[in-house]
Amino acid sequence: MPFLRPVAFSKVAVIALNDDREVVLSVLHDLGVIQVEPVSKEALEQFGPERASELQRQVADQLVRFRGLLAALPATPTGAPFSFENVESLFAAARTVPVDEEVGRLKREEDQLLTERRTLEETIDLLTRFSFYTGRFNDLSAQSAVGLFGEGTADAVASWRAATPALQGVPVTIHPAGKKTVRFLVAVATSEIEAVTRTAQANGVRLVGAPKLEGTAAEEIPTMRNRLAEVDSRLGEIRARLTEIARDWYPRVVALAESFDIENRKLDVHSRLGTSQSAFTLEGWVPKRNFGQLTSTLLAAVSDRAAIFEIPTTEEPPTFIENKRGIRRYEFFIRFYSLPQATEWDPTLVFAFVFPIFFGLMLADWGYGLVILGFCVWMIAGFPGRKYVPGPIKNFLKMIIAPTGMRSLAYAILPGCVIAIGLGLFFNAFFGAQVIPGYHSPFDPLHHVGTLLVIAGYIGIAMVVFGFALGALKEYFHHKFRHALAKVGGIAATFGISLLGLGLIHGTLGHPLDLYVPLGLVIAGALLFAFGEGLQQGIMGIIEVLSHVLSYTRLIGILLASVVLASVINTIAIGADGHSGLIWGGGAILLVVGGIVILLAGQIFNLILGVFEPGIQGARLIFVEYFSKFYSGNGREFKPLRSNRTHTAPPSREPAPILRESTATTALSP
Repeated sequence: MPFLRPVAFSKVAVIALNDDREVVLSVLHDLGVIQVEPVSKEALEQFGPERASELQRQVADQLVRFRGLLAALPATPTGAPFSFENVESLFAAARTVPVDEEVGRLKREEDQLLTERRTLEETIDLLTRFSFYTGRFNDLSAQSAVGLFGEGTADAVASWRAATPALQGVPVTIHPAGKKTVRFLVAVATSEIEAVTRTAQANGVRLVGAPKLEGTAAEEIPTMRNRLAEVDSRLGEIRARLTEIARDWYPRVVALAESFDIENRKLDVHSRLGTSQSAFTLEGWVPKRNFGQLTSTLLAAVSDRAAIFEIPTTEEPPTFIENKRGIRRYEFFIRFYSLPQATEWDPTLVFAFVFPIFFGLMLADWGYGLVILGFCVWMIAGFPGRKYVPGPIKNFLKMIIAPTGMRSLAYAILPGCVIAIGLGLFFNAFFGAQVIPGYHSPFDPLHHVGTLLVIAGYIGIAMVVFGFALGALKEYFHHKFRHALAKVGGIAATFGISLLGLGLIHGTLGHPLDLYVPLGLVIAGALLFAFGEGLQQGIMGIIEVLSHVLSYTRLIGILLASVVLASVINTIAIGADGHSGLIWGGGAILLVVGGIVILLAGQIFNLILGVFEPGIQGARLIFVEYFSKFYSGNGREFKPLRSNRTHTAPPSREPAPILRESTATTALSP
């Protein structure tokens, strides 16, 4: 894994015989290390563009066919993976699957029965809910009028009737259905249906047409229930037959579907090839570390009847960031911001180290830290018991971020919670209260604000200087030496401004050396900025350095805001000494209840802020004040030619074919 860098790439070209095309593409696909690109204009001067082939259409048709079978058949255990020697054996295997017609007929019948079943259930429910009507349903249908069943609150129904001229003087049969809800039956002229339904919707009244039945509800419901039982019985027979078919054919069908999908992916590459009468060429990006493996494997597969070589290019490669498992959790944030370009720094490692520290420092309370840690563990465990979470809360969380994103966020925040717990114990802060008897922190946030702000300033200096250093190295590697000098100027200006600030704090600027050195660094930084990026950018660069260093003081500002808010809540509810306030003050029961509500609601509110503020502001300090020194983003993700094989295995490259059946009943072998 490159340190702080995406994986390095080479652009390569492959030239091979058309007779070996299937083998070459199969090797490239199974290795999964090359992103195939359209061939260059220079190559097209020697090779013509490839056209879509009949084989591609046939493979696509078979892919649709077997995906349809997969959707229809219930999943069953598949056993050992299958392997296919070539495309011909794949098509031969596809021809041995004879279940399309029967499966299609059964699925069509199943869909029709499910539709009928849903209609029967809805009609039975309608007749049951409106059982107050005991007449015949064919009496509710006429050429000039139609019967409507309706439901709503009594007030809504009254408002609807008053607002609908077509209902004036029309009798409405109303039946109570609850404390406030009523159900009714009304006959409406066919010409007035649209107006009646429009005003009903506006007043919150639900209408449904009377079902097209002949008899009464007492006559029709038993008939429909009998039909429902017949439908369920037939559905059971269909599903049993589909299960029987799946037991015999599902392993082959799923293997064929996967294989045709792989062949389809390989054939999609054809549009990016260059071809001639006897040979073809392709170009693509390969990680440098895999170039030797690709060369040896490919040449061995085609008995050296191919050439593969690197192409000198100034094009930007795709981006493939590769980090250790724990660090990889933080790629979620980097991808959310923007994928790095292949020729710049990968900031994931620094983010993984710095973000938890920022989060823990801004929270710094072991009570809040434990609660948030518990939520993180719950999310990582897959949200057990989530059915008990109120629906509005679940919908709100899903609206903010998807469940997979929530789990990634939980992994990222968890180390910050541990740091918050440790700092909370050091500060003796438990939901804003000091609960460790006789212990007074040497850095209590409320009494050592200045010291903590200086620490935050030093953190800001380190982050800004590190960002400028990475920026200078990036510009140097890209041979943009003037821009590299501008970044060096940023480092000089950062140290100069910081020394001036520390001199003002400690009152040491009276000594000439303490004044001239920082001023000299600031001036040198401004000149380097101006030389590298222009006068205007030079002035803006100095202002930016000052604002970015000071911006890190928000680490303490958010900490203090949380501490003060928790302290105010605790003081009102339980008193500064923990034995007074509204709860313990001996007041009326209403004040005690009010104190408990203030304590719980206030602490929950502060807890929510303790999740969002440190998370958002911690990421912002990295994205804005740190990334802006070196990060361009907008990288193009590396997408190699490959598929995930689950039910198939790559064919052997040995002369003897993998699949050789003595009969025509099957052309695949586990």
